[in-house]
This record gives sequence, C-alpha cells and structure tokens, in this order.
Amino acid sequence: MTHSFPWAAQILTLFPSMFPGPLGYSLAGAALKKGLWSLKAVDIRDFARDKQGAVDDAPYGGGPGMVMRPDVVAAAIDWALDEEGRKGRELARICLTPRGEPITQDRVKRWAAGPGIMVLCGRFEGIDQRVVEARGLHEVSVGDFVMSSGEPAAIALTDACIRLCPGVIGNPDGTAEESFEQGLLEYPHYTRPQLWQGKAVPATLLSGNHEGIKNWRHREAERVTQERRPDMWQRYQSFNSRAV
Repeated sequence: MTHSFPWAAQILTLFPSMFPGPLGYSLAGAALKKGLWSLKAVDIRDFARDKQGAVDDAPYGGGPGMVMRPDVVAAAIDWALDEEGRKGRELARICLTPRGEPITQDRVKRWAAGPGIMVLCGRFEGIDQRVVEARGLHEVSVGDFVMSSGEPAAIALTDACIRLCPGVIGNPDGTAEESFEQGLLEYPHYTRPQLWQGKAVPATLLSGNHEGIKNWRHREAERVTQERRPDMWQRYQSFNSRAV
C-alpha cells in the first residue's frame, strides 16, 4: 500500500528519552535516517492538569499501585490523533498491556501495511479503563509476562512493523521463510566452520541438492514447531487438513 507520508509511529510515553533507543540502530535506524518511517515520542506529562505534572492517582476500590488518569491520557491521545488527522491518515490505536490480546505476525503485517501506529505505553498499576474504551484502543500484549513499563514492548512492536515496510529490508523475499510465515517456526541455521567442537553441519545442507535442502528445512521447521509450540503445531495441522 502506498501512502503520501512515510509509515509513522506515535509513541505516547512518560519517558520520551527512551526513543528512538534501539530503533535508532541497524535496519530501523538506517530506515529512519532515509525517511522510510517517522517517529514521534509524545510526553504524556505535557498534558498533566497541575504544575506538579501528575499523571496518576490512587485506584478506586483500593489496592496497591497507582493508575494513569483518563483525562491526562485522553488529552495526549487526542493531540496525537489530531496531528495525524491533519495529514489525512488514521493510525492504528494500540495500548500495550499484559492483559491484552497476543501480538501475532498477522497483526504486525496489518499494522505495517497501514499508515502507522499510535502506541500508548502503560505504567504504574495500569491505565484507567474508561479512556481505553472511549478512545477505541486495541489492548495487546507482547507475551505472558509483566514488565515495569510499556516502552520496551513499544520498541519491539515498532521494530516488527518497520522491517516489513517497503525498502527497509534489501531483499523482501528474505522474510518468506521466517518463523510464523508458513504457520511454522523457522528451521535451524548453520554456517562455517563445517565442524565445530565435534558438531558437524547436517550433511544435507552440504549436498548441493536444492530440493533435498528444501525438504530438510521443511521437516526441521515442523519438528521445531511441534516440540516448542504445540499450539502452533495444532493450528498448522488443522489448516492443512482443511486444505486437503
């Protein structure tokens, strides 16, 4: 899909100095310098209602921790959306939280194919649910674990999207056999030296038989998926049984 503006990442955060961070290096960093994508870290504290810059308050119902205020967060979201709206584009609205739906490669593909993402990074005990619902945020998670804030997850999500944007990876076909692309995890890789600490490269990979190598890689992808991700293996088998 072609856009009049580069793919955009709007990150709503309490720690804007964390960006671009790792996104300023390697493929993402080179693409950022080339203007293949744009990044804006929006400081949520700029929208605080008092001089102290308070963005959180105690949770109703009691309990530990603090909750990010809906009025402050909504003001930051509205500013970010208005800025993108003036450019005539609607970014995907994402809220990172451990209680969200799992981020999958299919979701990443959809976000990468659009004009960009607006990501709200959580902090403290969480975000007032009213603003999540009122602003139509899609709650997603990078995995079944908890971090101290949403910024590392935002970096991971943004990087996953950027590498799928046109021109970022030199050979787009290189992603065709990656994990999740065929419903399987990727096969193992080997390089020189041919013999290392008594372990040899599988003979098939040295044979020069392209069809044999292709079949070996597919079998290995199936084996690894079955061993490590039985949930993926079940979906893969179910899909293939319907396709027969």
